[in-house]
Amino acid sequence: MTSLSPTYGVIVAGAGPVGLFLACELALAKCSVLILEQAAEPHSPFKQLPFGIRGLSAPSIEALDRRGLLDALEVPKRLHKPFGGAAPGVGMQRGGHFGGIQFNEAEVDMAHWPYRLPSSTGVQLIAEMAELESLLARRAEQLGVEIRRAACVTDVRQRRDGDEAGVIVEAGGQTFGGRWLVGCDGGRSAVRKLAGFDFSGTEPEFTGYSVHADIVDPEKLKPGRNLMPTGLYFQTQPGYLVMQDFDGGAGQRDAGALIHGQLDGHLHAHLQALLRRISETDVTLGVIHAASTWTDRARQAVRYRKGRILLAGDAAHIHSPLGGQGLNLGLGDAMNLGWKLAATIHGTAPDGLLDSYGLERHPIGAQVLDWSRAQVAIMRPSPDGRALRAVVQDLMRTRDGATYVAGRVWGMVTRIDLGGDHPLVGCSVPNFAFLDGATVGTSMRDGCGLLLDFSGHSDPAYAAVAAGVGAGLCYVSGQVEASLGIRAALVRPDGIVAWALDDGAGTDGIATLRKAAARWFDAKMCGASVSPSMPRR
Repeated sequence: MTSLSPTYGVIVAGAGPVGLFLACELALAKCSVLILEQAAEPHSPFKQLPFGIRGLSAPSIEALDRRGLLDALEVPKRLHKPFGGAAPGVGMQRGGHFGGIQFNEAEVDMAHWPYRLPSSTGVQLIAEMAELESLLARRAEQLGVEIRRAACVTDVRQRRDGDEAGVIVEAGGQTFGGRWLVGCDGGRSAVRKLAGFDFSGTEPEFTGYSVHADIVDPEKLKPGRNLMPTGLYFQTQPGYLVMQDFDGGAGQRDAGALIHGQLDGHLHAHLQALLRRISETDVTLGVIHAASTWTDRARQAVRYRKGRILLAGDAAHIHSPLGGQGLNLGLGDAMNLGWKLAATIHGTAPDGLLDSYGLERHPIGAQVLDWSRAQVAIMRPSPDGRALRAVVQDLMRTRDGATYVAGRVWGMVTRIDLGGDHPLVGCSVPNFAFLDGATVGTSMRDGCGLLLDFSGHSDPAYAAVAAGVGAGLCYVSGQVEASLGIRAALVRPDGIVAWALDDGAGTDGIATLRKAAARWFDAKMCGASVSPSMPRR
């Protein structure tokens, strides 16, 4: 029997990057966290090179930097390109793509985003999924997170006993109690299904295949991405293939049954016939080492919260992996949710703080789903699809077109509508560099919010606001290399600017600062230590 008192503050279902990153955020905020993971082992052939490579966008890179994780990744050390820095090294992306149409970074107007600084992190980098998961798992365990593998969630239910509310989770033959449950368990989320979340959207147009196999005559296949009259095939390296068959998603059911059963002769025959048909060659497959299927089904939870159960990552939204938006979207969910759920658990959250998670992240998820659908539209092997593709290709060859697509692919245009007139409010805070060498990124390692003051001296009015909030907000005063015309800014723990004041505005902004601080932080707390200068982390 499970005790009526919850054992954990939060139970997270799923030990992928999103679940692990969320667990790290919660543990950083002193919450007790249990992760339940269905798989017995964290390793998967499709999380290894080259299938395990993902492109991280600017918001994800900033999030990793703000938590001290970016420098720990080995692959980005070789491939990471700072904004406006040196030319990329071997393997670095040049720009990105939309539906397979490449855009050149040299054509992108970087001045379109005036709040990027030389000290800003890169706009894109390549990361290996297996390495990212290993890094996040180590960090989670260092912070005290308990990870249980081979623990498939089979039942969830919410309960209320007097004033105590929580959840009961059955997994791996055991029963666990928690105050909250977050489903980060992927597109087939057991939490989402068991909790009865509405999951609406559109059905697939194609079945995608990722295959690692020996190819007897690889010279018959062209390298790179090849859009053919009957579909698409993409050869990243000899023997590593991606195929798209516009069959309405039927192949995922048929081939998926073979893949999850065993890699037998029926699967071999299916994949070889499919590859020959799409590539229009008589290429011969040898031994198949691994295979998986996926589709462009695009669905999203209508709400991200039901009582004490929340969803994040692919559990909240699924779409085709075209353009690699899914990982970035999920990491953004985790960064947004972590501090809000932690404040709710500690009883310091202002009214409506946790509900703002769904209100802020649902529209961003919907935009990504539409972005995915648009890419499918220009990849259809039909006269309409080819005509649309030609138009988009011409537009992307222009400076405005390349800049528009880059802004979406790199996450540069992501902004949350928080109200207010200042253009920086709702955006990611620039990585301001202080004269002593510290940056905003290094100042956010403990997960607290920041009240930045660039006036050059400690302002008692600003310091009083921070002191009234408490330990969740750190007052940071100092001179920076480039202030971009900003005198002061209030930054949430997820790096989003909640209030900003330009140079020359005087002290008229104190009233609006207090209002913003009360909206996002606990204004009833007191006793915070006030630092007159940049804190050393």
